[in-house]
Amino acid sequence: MKLSYTHKTISFTLSLLVLFSTLSLTIEKHFCGDVLIDVAIFSESEKCGAMELNKTGSSDNLTKTCCKDEIDVVEGISDLTINSFDDLEILQKQVLRAYGFSYVSLFEDLPNKVIPHRGYLPPTLIKDIHLLDETFLI
Repeated sequence: MKLSYTHKTISFTLSLLVLFSTLSLTIEKHFCGDVLIDVAIFSESEKCGAMELNKTGSSDNLTKTCCKDEIDVVEGISDLTINSFDDLEILQKQVLRAYGFSYVSLFEDLPNKVIPHRGYLPPTLIKDIHLLDETFLI
């Protein structure tokens, strides 16, 4: 059975949906004042020079910096559970059985065709009688 392009497109889209729903991301942003300096998705964001000067200064010169870091965590689905038939409620089991029974009973078996001369073997032809008697169907 050949698959159509729409079927291939839908299956590819669903596989990407499963992939991205289980993917977790950490987005790190660095601000100096109200200005966004750097955004990093998979790595650490770069810090500005004012923050490095404050870290290297002596303990006597502790001042509050204007820089701040924001970390946004986008968590994906971490546990994918597969439910079995026993995990369903009683009403869901009954509906599923009724649907299955009605769906299977839609299809009827074809009656067996009786072929009366199944075991009959035709005689072997020694000569072609139509050509010998020159009788042809027109």
